[in-house]
Amino acid sequence: MKEPGEWADIGERVRECRVAADMSQEQLASALKLDRTMIAKIERGVRRVDALELSRLSTVLRVPLNYFLTPPPQVVSRRTELAEDTATDAARQSFGMEIALSTWLDDIRQLVELGEYAPPRGEKYPEAIEDVRSARRAAHWVRARLALETGPINSLMSVCERLGQLVAVVEAPGDGASLIDGDLAVAVVSKAGEPGRRRSTAAHELGHMIIGDEYSSDMGIHASRDEREAIIDAFSAELLLPVEAFGTVTRSDGRATREDLVVLAARFRTSWSLTVRQAVEAQAIDRGAAKEMRRRNPTRAELMEAVGWTPQPDLETVRVPPGYAHAVVESYKKSLITAHRAVELMRGQIVAADLPLRDDADPEL
Repeated sequence: MKEPGEWADIGERVRECRVAADMSQEQLASALKLDRTMIAKIERGVRRVDALELSRLSTVLRVPLNYFLTPPPQVVSRRTELAEDTATDAARQSFGMEIALSTWLDDIRQLVELGEYAPPRGEKYPEAIEDVRSARRAAHWVRARLALETGPINSLMSVCERLGQLVAVVEAPGDGASLIDGDLAVAVVSKAGEPGRRRSTAAHELGHMIIGDEYSSDMGIHASRDEREAIIDAFSAELLLPVEAFGTVTRSDGRATREDLVVLAARFRTSWSLTVRQAVEAQAIDRGAAKEMRRRNPTRAELMEAVGWTPQPDLETVRVPPGYAHAVVESYKKSLITAHRAVELMRGQIVAADLPLRDDADPEL
């Protein structure tokens, strides 16, 4: 039986999830076919909730059931309470990302506890990061460690896993979020963004781990949050599209045309804004040309034509790291998890019919 304090914790999570869903107590009560006073008592922690009611709350609020039962990690990117009188769209998105992040962390820990997954420890750049230039050096260090040289990264998901950050693509709105909880570094990226933006977000969250998160002192205690984010952005841009790569498309005078940049954006699968920004850094175009090019985003046909109409999937159908995916399938094959749980852990990457056949019945998990 849960203690009174634990019911209060569950009630607080219900309240925040309701606010994040932009629902009033009356609206939530109506959806659950309860009286509004029952919702108020649940949120105050003075009314217990049975398993069926928690399941219905999970469905209506679109929150994993386990989120109500498991305390969220202490180290999270969102540090302010979500309240009805201060909730904004940005705050709601941030809260949704926190839920996705907490759930992702719990899922990884389950596979670790089952003995089927041993995530690599997160790596960190060994030198001090003080400015944009040193952040770019950190990106070169990562590429050197993975023998990437100056070519495109085929699977950013695999790169992140090899470096010790486990990324999941989730349905939650927003961009992304990450945290380090003990021995695990995890991140989530929203599927809602276009492909180039998803890759930028994943690389940005990787930068928080490699360089040091936004609350560390590695960048100097006097740096503002905007300055720190600019440093992380420089890392992610150089990781995805190194300045040296522009040498493969520039003309004899060292300059590049819009068509040249379209080729690089397609090959490296970067957003147009990042490609143009890196072109300026490489001095392949000047700021005036960059301003003009930002007004002319390449079409999908232009990008596909640049790579011979070869599909370029990344962070699309692949939603979880390859090592983690293998652990899920192995756990299912050994009857450690049910088919339903295996599909849930894979976050839409597979359906039940994709799972291998096994002779025994599923356990009750």
